[in-house]
Amino acid sequence: MQIGMIGLGKMGANMSRRLMRAGHDCVVFDSSAKAREALVTDGATEAGSVDDLVKKLTGHTRIIWLMLPAGAVTEAMVSELGDLLAKGDIIIDGGNSFYKDDIRRAKELLEKAVRYVDCGTSGGVWGIDRGYCMMIGGPKDAVEEIDPIFKALAPGLGDIPRTATRNGADPRVEQGYLHAGPAGAGHFVKMIHNGIEYGMMQAYGEGFDILSNKTSSDLPETERFTLNLADIAEVWRRGSVISSWLLDLSAAALAKDPTLSKFSGYVQDSGESRWTVQAAIEEAVPAEVLATALFARFRSRKDHTFAEKMLSAMRFGFGGHLEGQESIDPAKKPVPPAHRAAGE
Repeated sequence: MQIGMIGLGKMGANMSRRLMRAGHDCVVFDSSAKAREALVTDGATEAGSVDDLVKKLTGHTRIIWLMLPAGAVTEAMVSELGDLLAKGDIIIDGGNSFYKDDIRRAKELLEKAVRYVDCGTSGGVWGIDRGYCMMIGGPKDAVEEIDPIFKALAPGLGDIPRTATRNGADPRVEQGYLHAGPAGAGHFVKMIHNGIEYGMMQAYGEGFDILSNKTSSDLPETERFTLNLADIAEVWRRGSVISSWLLDLSAAALAKDPTLSKFSGYVQDSGESRWTVQAAIEEAVPAEVLATALFARFRSRKDHTFAEKMLSAMRFGFGGHLEGQESIDPAKKPVPPAHRAAGE
């Protein structure tokens, strides 16, 4: 299929490459000429502007995937595309937009007969090879029409054991992508995914903090242990019930630098966990762990522990996030469209 990709950052560029590897035709745009040129070298068609990208899409249905920061930048781009596209065309927001914004955008675009699909995308900087787990919201006809795109991006069945009791269930789920429901459902599921991620990361961070402080002078001398954190992380990866990709990343970080000296422990949040806690409040659902994990990140900006260094190391591992180079408040004020690329 032919698809336009707007936003060639850490994920957008690699998603384009994965699509091209699968035989799809990508027309790409980013405000950075260097980012565009890198994709052209890999086989993409360059667009010099958003209008140029739309004109270079020649299929019966024009499909445009956005990998832009949530908020004002994505809002402006959806609005701009809504005026350029025609009946039946599809806009896919693959960033981390707030699901209520998706519901509103889908309704507004429906008046122009443009179809809107929201796609929560997990995979970070490793997705080009591992594939991307996708949680999709939007009209069934649009999702089915662009299924080859999702299939190419998804990780596939891989070597994960199949769940025996899933007979007759949606086969796409085992491939790593899910049509969760109408507009907004995809980003809502991804939002909760990220809230859970915060809780898991916090648990690992606190656990390793306790391990690292077993040498404390506050303890009786006979109860002090000098523990090898890299080895502990490594052994837990093998057969333990707490094994995970986050633990894999932790083990790699500790093996490289046992004290995590390159990380200050200043931990930022990208917004989804705030929205998760907000959803829990709206639904009157207790979410003590997820809320505490979010508040711990707020506290990390005032003083830092080894636990926070662990969180920073994991965030850098899966998403390439650099300390101090992201907005603290994900709710950015409206700005003129800059067509910047998305992060994780």
